[in-house]
Amino acid sequence: MASTKYIFVTGGVTSSLGKGIISASLAKLIQARGYSVTIQKFDPYINIDPGTLNPYEHGECYVTDDGAETDLDLGHYERFLNIPTSQANNVTTGRIYYNVITKERQGEFLGKTVQVVPHITDEIKKSFYKLGETGEYDFVITEIGGCVGDIESLPFVEAVRQARFELGPNNFVSIHLTLVPYLAAAGELKTKPTQHSVKQLLEAGIQPDILVCRSEMPLPNDIRKKLALFCNVPMNSVIEAKDAETIYDVPLLMRKEKLDERVLSKLKISHKKEPIIDNWKGFLGKLKNPTNDVKIALVGKYVELKDAYKSIAESFIHAGAANECKVHLTWIQSEEIDETNVDKLLGEMNGVLVAPGFGERGIEGKITAVKYVRENKIPFFGICLGMQCASIEFARNVLGLEDACSTEIDTESPNPVIDMMEDQKNITAMGGTMRLGAYTCELAKGSKAYSAYNHSKIQERHRHRYEFNNKYLEQFEKAGMIASGKNPDTNLVEIIELKDHPWFVGTQYHPELKSTVLNPHPLFVKFIKAAMDQKKQKVND
Repeated sequence: MASTKYIFVTGGVTSSLGKGIISASLAKLIQARGYSVTIQKFDPYINIDPGTLNPYEHGECYVTDDGAETDLDLGHYERFLNIPTSQANNVTTGRIYYNVITKERQGEFLGKTVQVVPHITDEIKKSFYKLGETGEYDFVITEIGGCVGDIESLPFVEAVRQARFELGPNNFVSIHLTLVPYLAAAGELKTKPTQHSVKQLLEAGIQPDILVCRSEMPLPNDIRKKLALFCNVPMNSVIEAKDAETIYDVPLLMRKEKLDERVLSKLKISHKKEPIIDNWKGFLGKLKNPTNDVKIALVGKYVELKDAYKSIAESFIHAGAANECKVHLTWIQSEEIDETNVDKLLGEMNGVLVAPGFGERGIEGKITAVKYVRENKIPFFGICLGMQCASIEFARNVLGLEDACSTEIDTESPNPVIDMMEDQKNITAMGGTMRLGAYTCELAKGSKAYSAYNHSKIQERHRHRYEFNNKYLEQFEKAGMIASGKNPDTNLVEIIELKDHPWFVGTQYHPELKSTVLNPHPLFVKFIKAAMDQKKQKVND
């Protein structure tokens, strides 16, 4: 291709319509035709990134290999496309303004008055084009966060309008995702919200090329015709996006609606070659036709908002399909677990995952859960804080160090088996200051971790300030808990596991951030296999 093609996805009527899933599905279909594609997300909030946001506020913070703390939609992009994203794939209003103000302080604008137009919009466009200018991608899909009409989205929408002018019609496509609600009382689908949303887009100077209409009902031809007429788009560019059983159905539904064909036609690209999506269909076949099922408890402190653990939930879907097993997730608030109810909550489970998190709240419940699964030989998987809780529990109840704790919880602990990393002790700034991104880990041969990965050296993503205190490692290993993975440069304990347990593994890193549809994470795959074995053993007993 002569130059990179740019596709912009905006949303209207309401947020959370699924711009990220539509963008990822379109990207998957274009990738399946042999093109190289990437997706980027522009968020209209003023935080530099989501790193300092409470998970209840924004869902999970997704971390990339290069250590960027990003929006959870980047997780969808990676899971669908099976390629890594980076800092360049997620830009916020905060970052844009930060860059412009830094330039102003350095005198780069030669004394000019710095304004939203052109300085802020120029910085946004620079970020739009950054990935395309690398020469790595045939297509760059840009998702604009928020809704058309929001005050905070205006500079982004204006930058998209300017980009259309700069790129020309053969290099630019505008897709608008909107809602066509069904009013049960009237028994009708209503087009007016979409008409108003498109009108707002037109007022901003952008004519959408394609409308993608979210609805719980199929869009009949008369509705499509009406939308086409009043929104100035061809009828075959009104795309139905009916509620799907699973997000992984959406690429096939968009293929059926010919979304990818409409995009390629708009860009004047010949599309005789069909997308090759056999692997995707194979995954869906296994996902929808399981031969087994298991019950897994996810013990965490943010369980009221499922998006707080989005990557973990999706990793279970990938690993379940790999094992042809349906994973029934039970979300358990760690604050509600204690010695009196732990058996009732976890006794019927085939596996327990103790989730990551920060701070003191819910810690004792997590430790109680770990003790229960360790003593009752239930498969256990601890991630980040979950691994640290497993270390504290072992120190207290096996090594007899009753006052063992993490200095995150008790700064005066006489037995800090988890302590702040040395290079973190003098850091006071928040945001982007933790141990972040991909680091190397060397695995001990003969360990459960090694048998899962089948490699002696791996790279996994981190997001933490505290680590296992190596002063206690010899005591732990003598008592049967081994460090089966270590960072070769710092000797940081990355993985712990119990020898005399069917599956008891904790990781300091976040394996869920690397699980994709076509490459389910090996630790999740083995954990589900262990849960299936546990269920089988229970039946036999």
